[in-house]
Amino acid sequence: MAPPSPLSPFAAIVVAAGKGLRVGGEIPKQFRLWRAKPLIRHSVEALLDHGAMEVVIAIPEGGEPLAADALSGLGRYRLVTGGETRQQSVRNALEALADGSYTRVLIHDAARPDLPRHVTQRLVEMLDVHQGLIPVLPVVDSIAVAGEADRMAGKADREVLRRVQTPQAFRFDEILAAHRAWSGSADAGDDAQVFMAWGGDVRFVEGDERLKKITFAEDLMDHTHAPAFRIGQGYDVHRLEPGEELWLGGVLIPHDKGLAGHSDADVALHAITDAVLGAVGEGDIGTHFPPSDPQWRGARSGQFLEHAVSLARAAGYVIANVDLTLICEAPKIGPHRAAMRAEVARLMGVGEDAVSIKATTTEKLGFTGRGEGIAAQAIVLVTRTA
Repeated sequence: MAPPSPLSPFAAIVVAAGKGLRVGGEIPKQFRLWRAKPLIRHSVEALLDHGAMEVVIAIPEGGEPLAADALSGLGRYRLVTGGETRQQSVRNALEALADGSYTRVLIHDAARPDLPRHVTQRLVEMLDVHQGLIPVLPVVDSIAVAGEADRMAGKADREVLRRVQTPQAFRFDEILAAHRAWSGSADAGDDAQVFMAWGGDVRFVEGDERLKKITFAEDLMDHTHAPAFRIGQGYDVHRLEPGEELWLGGVLIPHDKGLAGHSDADVALHAITDAVLGAVGEGDIGTHFPPSDPQWRGARSGQFLEHAVSLARAAGYVIANVDLTLICEAPKIGPHRAAMRAEVARLMGVGEDAVSIKATTTEKLGFTGRGEGIAAQAIVLVTRTA
């Protein structure tokens, strides 16, 4: 295959100065991993690969260490500190490029990591005949106008609406002048708005569905590359002691002894919780609910399992089935199996046919055989939602 034709020289700006709060976590989303690399790195690599002479990246104040780590090994980029608004961040980046001799600039959001070459090529080439260009896609869903109290107040004509993407392309001197002249009291939604307010002409080019914006935590999960299914296993043991309640599978079972532990010591739910966490690579129950934390003293283990299932869903997986084996001499599990199965199914949000609960003994051998404790082993299968 022949190499792609070289493009006219252009510079690029990657806007990565936001806090990324909607994606959750303590690290801004632009530095979180997506397809095994920091989100910001995808955009910078793509622009450099597409022929950008230089990339200026607007980052949050104090974000230099995170950015340097995320962009390690890349060349031809500079960092600038962003402003309080997106418009101010872009202007700071434009001013940093003003010491060069660039005639074209592409301004791209770090939250759109999958940038196809053909979009970049189309934008750069069409700057020969147009002042400003933005990639857009049609609106395919019906659009309703919202009124008070979530009441539909009308409908919008989707034929005249477009979904706007980045990068947006401009002649450098003109977009710099537009940002210097911007006096809007509110932040501009994008650079096309700044350019139009200055009097510039903005034209549409065809965008690409791959330019989806990463906004929420689930967007960081790469479902197209994630395995179709994953398996986790869990194992737990607790001592049997007089004076304790015996909780198994979320069910209180009458017995002369109960399981001892920091929470309710439900060995069955603990094993299942660890299996779910293991299936999606989220550590173990002690990581999320450390026994040293007094808030979990006497806590019901059902909330631990529900939390693990919510993490699996956030990772793009649902519970397919769980297989639990309880190992003990007493009590007899058979009379309580149906109630335990129903409760585990409820906690995991699955049908009872997806829950298997078995019991066995060790023929009087070991600590379970001597009636000193109960052990549980669980295997969980999760499957990708999309």
